[in-house]
Amino acid sequence: MSNNIKYDLFISVGIDVGADFSFMSIALPNQTFVGKPFKIIHSDFNSLSMAISKIKEAEEMYSLESRIFLESTGIYHYPLFCYLSDKGFLVSIINPIISKNSTNINIRKVHNDKFDSKKLALIGLKPDLKVSLMPSELALDLRNLSREYYDLVDNRSAYINKLQGELRMAFPQYLKIFSKVTVNTSLTLLEKFTSPDGFLEASKDQIITSIRSTARFGITYAEKKYKAIIQAAKDAKTFSYSVNSNFKRILLYIRF
Repeated sequence: MSNNIKYDLFISVGIDVGADFSFMSIALPNQTFVGKPFKIIHSDFNSLSMAISKIKEAEEMYSLESRIFLESTGIYHYPLFCYLSDKGFLVSIINPIISKNSTNINIRKVHNDKFDSKKLALIGLKPDLKVSLMPSELALDLRNLSREYYDLVDNRSAYINKLQGELRMAFPQYLKIFSKVTVNTSLTLLEKFTSPDGFLEASKDQIITSIRSTARFGITYAEKKYKAIIQAAKDAKTFSYSVNSNFKRILLYIRF
């Protein structure tokens, strides 16, 4: 969603937002700048207060209200947006696509934070500028949790692939015992016994008890899986290759 900025004379404050600090530039309606770009350190209250003072000084000096423009940078612009809004300023978010496509801005083509803040301040003066709306807290919660969910799903998929890779090398026969190597019963067994030798050295009761504690099937199912596991462990003595680090990594991937 976007809104058009109503055009009248105002001071444009452009802030190029970073993770730990931002650069702020103040532009007048005639596209000249007030002072030099100012570095705002997010963790320094004095730095934040100084930024507010500089904006207010410019407002008083030129008898104009200010409008502040932040480039949307993932999540880092949110605290600054809220801080400046709480101080009573009109703060708008600029889509990075808009700032990137504003190639006709009268400023040297230097790619650094100081000059980017100047560019944002000049973009803010454009009468046809479209700005993005700040999402509601509910929408922001949904966005954050959705992104985290899909990141975790991607990470989980990556570790499943790593686990399967280790098993293909150290215990390839195990991969066919369960419908998925990541079902609860399979992971429980691998965490307890891990290697072909670990399964062969364990008692039948230990393995069957582990199977029955995690699977909703009866003794017949447990006996069948036990036989398949033992046969796979014996076959692995003939065809597999492993060193200790393979099994350490298997445990790491299971516990991820």
